[in-house]
Amino acid sequence: MSEPLWDSEDAPDPIELGVLGWLLVILRGVPLALLVFGGLIVLLAVRLVEYPLFGLRRPVTPFIAQFVCRNALRLLGIGIRYSGELMTERGAVVANHTSWLDIFALNARKRVYFVSKAEVAKWPGIGWLARATGTVFIERDRKKAREQTQVFEERLKAGHKLLFFPEGTSTDGLRVLPFKTTLFAAFFADELRDFMYVQPVSVIFHAPIAQPDRFYGWWGDMEFGPHLLKTLGARRQGAVELIYHTPAKVSDFPDRKALAAHCEEAVRHAHSLARLEK
Repeated sequence: MSEPLWDSEDAPDPIELGVLGWLLVILRGVPLALLVFGGLIVLLAVRLVEYPLFGLRRPVTPFIAQFVCRNALRLLGIGIRYSGELMTERGAVVANHTSWLDIFALNARKRVYFVSKAEVAKWPGIGWLARATGTVFIERDRKKAREQTQVFEERLKAGHKLLFFPEGTSTDGLRVLPFKTTLFAAFFADELRDFMYVQPVSVIFHAPIAQPDRFYGWWGDMEFGPHLLKTLGARRQGAVELIYHTPAKVSDFPDRKALAAHCEEAVRHAHSLARLEK
């Protein structure tokens, strides 16, 4: 994760699993691991045939990833609900970022390809999964901007829906951080601007009963392992809500800042309302 300005009051809540909690870790964790890594093996096997025949196009493997994500949430016991229409135009999806659970939630309904910082490719486990499922890795280097725009163009023209987290980091789920405009610049390249749309999506996690509202948040210097154990060991689970907003046509905006501001406002407004209505 990147480095937001979290202060001492934002320290993670202590994790107290107890005997029942550890039992749930095993009962949920073992099937989840079998599902995720079993799905990965199947996906890689299919990709060996799919790639020579279709190249960048992936007519089969995205359905495997979507199956895994849907059932991962079921195994965890986390409910999911949606509102709004899925974008049919070519383009990208942008959403606020609460935790690693976003990946399961966002891919459960819509087959998307995540855009992530290059460091993630080196993370054990998560990096392998990301590479296998077609994640686009980018470097924060202006010298690579042209090269990355070409990658975006190739993927978008192949029919891929690319998903960005413009906050640049995950959060406690209680707020939406300002959207960074850098990645939006690529959308205004001559090769992309005229056909590209961007759909904002608000992701809202509702905590289990009697747990802090930020229960599913993953922020600051929190480590993945403890957060995973806390999620697996929860006696009750909450839910995640996805709100899909009207896609924005890139050519309708004068520049990246205007488009980023529009998307941020849509995500932030719905996120605030959904949290009030919980």
